[in-house]
Amino acid sequence: MIDIIEYPTADADLYLELLPPETTEQLTGAAEQFRNGSVMHINSTAYGGGVAEILHSLVPLSNAMGIDTQRAVISPRDVRFFDVTKRIHNMLQGAEGELTDDELAIYYGCLDDIAGEIDESGLSADVWFFHDPQLLPLARLLDRKTAGTRLWVVHIDLTAPNPWLMDRLMPLTDAYDLLVCSLDAYAPRKVPGDVGIFVAPPAIDPLAPKNSAMPRHKAADIAKALGIDSSRPLVTQVSRFDVWKDPWGVIDAYRLAKQAHPDLQLALLGLSQANDDPEGEQVLRSVTEHANSDPDIHLFFSPENLPATNDEIVNALQTHSQVLVQKSTREGFGLTVSEGMWKGKPMIGGNVGGIRLQIVDGESGYLVDNARQAGERIAELLADQELCATIGRNARDRVRQRFLIPRLLNDYLQAAERACAVAGQGVS
Repeated sequence: MIDIIEYPTADADLYLELLPPETTEQLTGAAEQFRNGSVMHINSTAYGGGVAEILHSLVPLSNAMGIDTQRAVISPRDVRFFDVTKRIHNMLQGAEGELTDDELAIYYGCLDDIAGEIDESGLSADVWFFHDPQLLPLARLLDRKTAGTRLWVVHIDLTAPNPWLMDRLMPLTDAYDLLVCSLDAYAPRKVPGDVGIFVAPPAIDPLAPKNSAMPRHKAADIAKALGIDSSRPLVTQVSRFDVWKDPWGVIDAYRLAKQAHPDLQLALLGLSQANDDPEGEQVLRSVTEHANSDPDIHLFFSPENLPATNDEIVNALQTHSQVLVQKSTREGFGLTVSEGMWKGKPMIGGNVGGIRLQIVDGESGYLVDNARQAGERIAELLADQELCATIGRNARDRVRQRFLIPRLLNDYLQAAERACAVAGQGVS
């Protein structure tokens, strides 16, 4: 199945007033080029994960800027599809192994079915953005009348991918007019023909409930309702329970910092609504064992029976925490880094991928290579409130300048204009 997600109308002016003037001017000019065209974004899950979150904000903003924009989400009939695509995701980030013939048949067969449903539905647009490897083969299956200009957006860190998988997937990119990556370093090395690369780092929605300013007393009340002692210091990582997010290393860093700050608490917030991540519960069991029943380690996985919405809980814990962590060992971008920085909090991030793009080490946060370094930085920040405040101010300003959703929309429109030129379609 394929479903169209409906959105309420957004107010573009509320976004534009937060931007540097040059960004506003660029976005307004780019949107004007697409006033008579239509755009489709298609991805694999309606909720949960960074891609769904970006599209949840970007599509309404695009419409508010006068561009006819829709978002479609696939729902494969075979539930094993997401087991296969999770393996593909991990392999593209460096995991070893090969897909079996059955796994490849599930992957391609589900997308064949979805392409047929798209053709039957009459769904079409001038420009299509296909997001991540779940959708990669789909462009070759659709007629140009349905998807005139095609862009593949890969949000994954491809610096050291599984070569077996790359040899099999990269030929599929010849059905695209342009590839969009989060960083220069993520560009695939084996792109066939003359398919070009456009770099567009992700961004956050400053007006979303997760990122809007929350009163400190409300944040403290939500933290208390979650079982956290609101009078004691807290460090938080917001991420899926995923091997690449290294929750075990976060616990090790907390334990080191706790030696200097005995009252310290840790929250690992991984409220998962994504239906394309079947490994979360397995990772959670391992992390729970590693926490070893420490009453000051709080693990949150299920979005059920909680005292507030998922977004409110994320906002509350990021707002209430003294220090935030994103200790990934591989990371395409890491939206939670910008989310925390936007709240004026010092962020300690793994020295990998897109986290390096967001954090200027020692200025708007800290980059670390291991749990020991992370623990030392946590302890240092907890001991120096002035340093926390300075790093936090710098962090918020960096996000305003570089990582808000209107800038990403501008990037996508620039990429679409280039892809239309390649396809010979024009932009409208």
